[in-house]
Amino acid sequence: MKFSEAVPSVTLNALSRVSGRLAGSAAFTLFHMPLARSRTRTSERALLQRARVDRVDVHGRHAVTYQWGDGVRPVLLVHGWQSRASRLCGLIDGLLDRGHSVVAFDAPGHGESPGRSTTILDYRAVITALHERHGPFDALVAHSLGALASFFALEHGVKAERIVVIGGVCDYDYLVDEFCAALALRPRLKAQLHAQVARRLFPGIPAHRSPFSATDTAREVHSPVLVIHDAGDTRIRPEQGHRLAAAFGDRARLVVTDGLGHRRILHDPDVVRTVLNFVEHERDRDRDRDRDRDRDRSRDRAGH
Repeated sequence: MKFSEAVPSVTLNALSRVSGRLAGSAAFTLFHMPLARSRTRTSERALLQRARVDRVDVHGRHAVTYQWGDGVRPVLLVHGWQSRASRLCGLIDGLLDRGHSVVAFDAPGHGESPGRSTTILDYRAVITALHERHGPFDALVAHSLGALASFFALEHGVKAERIVVIGGVCDYDYLVDEFCAALALRPRLKAQLHAQVARRLFPGIPAHRSPFSATDTAREVHSPVLVIHDAGDTRIRPEQGHRLAAAFGDRARLVVTDGLGHRRILHDPDVVRTVLNFVEHERDRDRDRDRDRDRDRSRDRAGH
């Protein structure tokens, strides 16, 4: 266990012996605090300087937003935990070259946005605000936690014609379990954290569906989904990608890479090419598939 994990582990477990509810509340707060703020890389600066920078208000704070292009055929990019919008820069020029505009943001407590914490509700609020400003989206591309947050927003009215998930989280429970395992939290404290999550983040979700899972959206979200996950991803296990792809059935395409991990996958040329081709051509494939299906149905009727 790292030192940064050992201190809160001892503190929270000790507190849970005095007051389980208080310890659960403290764990909930820590759970939503990024331990590090990702900095802009030199390779990302030129592209960020070309962006139109703005902001959206979210629960008394604001998130910094970025836009490239003329607003036509918008694609939303959603970063993951302890990350920032610029980490998805590898996709932007390709999208612009194909006639798309691009929208991205730094979630509260991330990148250039102020704050010390953020929740899935904050992510949803930002995505919803950007949807009202720029949407509906031609596509939505999300990484890691950003994937789960994006499906949460999609379930609440955000529209995207195509969805790309890279190293994505499928189940909110997964995040809680990984956090508790990293801090070696006692079972009773873990139960308290789960209770806090259900009460404070998902009060309107039936008990059998709480916390939220992206699989819950498979009936409501009808867009084609591209799921890309690395077989050696140690941050978000590959099973999360497999679960998500399975939930969407024949509307999903699963691509499993090897040796790219959780972060390098965003910049791999083959991955970038796969994403761009999916975003650009999936609509044509759907149109051709629908046309062929209608033609087959007409032949069947004629045969009878």
